[in-house]
Amino acid sequence: MAALALTVAAAVAVTGCATGAPSGAAGRTASASRSAAATPSPTANADPVAAYARARLANMTLRQKVASLLMLHQPGTDGSALRGFVDRYGVGGMILMGDNIPASPAALAAQNATMTASDPELPPLVAIDEEGGDVTRLPWDSLPGADALKSEPPAATQTAFAQRGALLKQAGVTVNFGTVADTTADPGSFIFDRVLGTTPAAAAERVSASVTGERGQVYSTLKHFPGHGETEADSHTSIPATGLSVADWQTRDAPPFAAGITAGAELVMFGHLVYSAVDAAPASLSAPWHRILSDRLGYRGVTITDDMRMLQDSGLAQYADQRENAIQALAAGNTMLLYVLPADPAAAGLDPDALVDAVVAAVGSGRIPAAQIDADARKLLELRRSLAVKE
Repeated sequence: MAALALTVAAAVAVTGCATGAPSGAAGRTASASRSAAATPSPTANADPVAAYARARLANMTLRQKVASLLMLHQPGTDGSALRGFVDRYGVGGMILMGDNIPASPAALAAQNATMTASDPELPPLVAIDEEGGDVTRLPWDSLPGADALKSEPPAATQTAFAQRGALLKQAGVTVNFGTVADTTADPGSFIFDRVLGTTPAAAAERVSASVTGERGQVYSTLKHFPGHGETEADSHTSIPATGLSVADWQTRDAPPFAAGITAGAELVMFGHLVYSAVDAAPASLSAPWHRILSDRLGYRGVTITDDMRMLQDSGLAQYADQRENAIQALAAGNTMLLYVLPADPAAAGLDPDALVDAVVAAVGSGRIPAAQIDADARKLLELRRSLAVKE
């Protein structure tokens, strides 16, 4: 771990928590999968997943591309109703919360199979927060979480997450928002019981073990970048802030993320927290933090926000407009936006169609480059296509 800390320190030289009536424009996204179904076959000499994604992207409208960057939630355990929700909005992913979990693993597997059945060649991502311990969605997951694993050898973390990954795979879940890469030794921090280590070295070892355990079963996610351990505040109801220097960040908070990236994590989740020495904006809306992740930690995979509703729930005026939040989050560099919606999105002041419309307008005005939307959509197409190829 000393070598890892030195590597990270040299690399970073400069610098989840998932908690009305939609408009008629939804019909234009609803046919996202169907309109692109007849894509050309990949060439024999190309990577078939990448070739498929390029061909599929060429058949998508801008609106369909933007819709594919959303991961949403809809309560209920009716697979057909959830499938209709996916088709209506053309989203790239769905997150399962406690209100989506039926009585048995077999029932959840059947529900997820129905929910994703519209386009077998390109299924949406199906995500869940299955950390174990304090954050457990599956009632049949009795495996230890971070509260116990932090005091066990790293091998225990790898075993627990390998078994947890198997449970999720059997249930048709493809993404686990389960690896907390935050670090803190402060029992007063709301994240304390969920961290895998109370020192950077200990956390890094167990984060790496978690990702290794899940490999080949579900896509792993590191959260909550750049690290929630520097503040006691809870980002579900506020925007936590710290004045921690970049030099201290790279020593105290970066190692577990670097270890998880090296282990092969497919996603990184950005937290709604401010490191004022880097940017006055929350990391989820911060281009500088996205550059640090890619240029300094070498990460090139999918990035996703924590639940975007949390920004609005902070009560701060500058985050009251969810459409503006969505624009800023994509402009900053997120690949995907996460929204944990109630049964009636309008009751929460949200309309998925309005979010898509706002982003499309932002592309038209030049606030978000069209090429960036293409790159993000293609990255997610490749991740989703890989799921179909594995089956």
